[in-house]
Amino acid sequence: MTVAIGLSTYLEHTEMGLWKRSATVLPKVYTDCVIAAGGVVLALPPQPPTPAAVARVLDAVDGLIITGGKDVDARLYGQEPHPENDAPRPDRDAWEIALVRAAIERDLPFLGICRGLQVLNVALGGTLIQHLPDVIGSTRYSYGNATFADNPVHTVPGTRIAGMLGPELTVKSYHHQAVDRVADGLTVSARGDDGVVQAVDIDGARFGVAVQWHPEESPDDLRLFAALVAAAAR
Repeated sequence: MTVAIGLSTYLEHTEMGLWKRSATVLPKVYTDCVIAAGGVVLALPPQPPTPAAVARVLDAVDGLIITGGKDVDARLYGQEPHPENDAPRPDRDAWEIALVRAAIERDLPFLGICRGLQVLNVALGGTLIQHLPDVIGSTRYSYGNATFADNPVHTVPGTRIAGMLGPELTVKSYHHQAVDRVADGLTVSARGDDGVVQAVDIDGARFGVAVQWHPEESPDDLRLFAALVAAAAR
């Protein structure tokens, strides 16, 4: 069976030869990991999230990944944006929140990555820590300059994440935000050694997990991608 995995993408201003224009883009490491895990990739760029569009897109895929990227607009969880936040991307926020809610409703296998975890939590009514250095006193999760940080993660026994990844692992981090109030319907499945939420399980889902780190930056460890593809195949 050919398993199709939909991946949300960015809309960014790009330069391609003589052309300078907005384009649908996604780092190749994401697609490499899905393909290596046995899936095929469908790109899902931001677009108006009408119920018909969301349903048609999800009809075409067997699993969904919400990828990393810019900060979720703080106004979507009732707060004013922190000065360090990225400029809002309302088109992407609206599209991905609609995809997440519909995917959960139809129990579509789901993996959230970095921003994807934050989108999931906000979509279900949770909130975010807008700037972690204000809370933990360091930039250990985001060095800047496109440099990923290595951080330890401890999983929660009995969770889906623990069953896939074991009791602890070292991950690649690049985030200045994190889950604050956990949304109803989610269970924390991993934390950092400082207590910062690093993963959640979606309660009652056939397969639904989200992680705060970047597993696509560790292509020698495909366990999350392989588990998603396997669930989608079933």
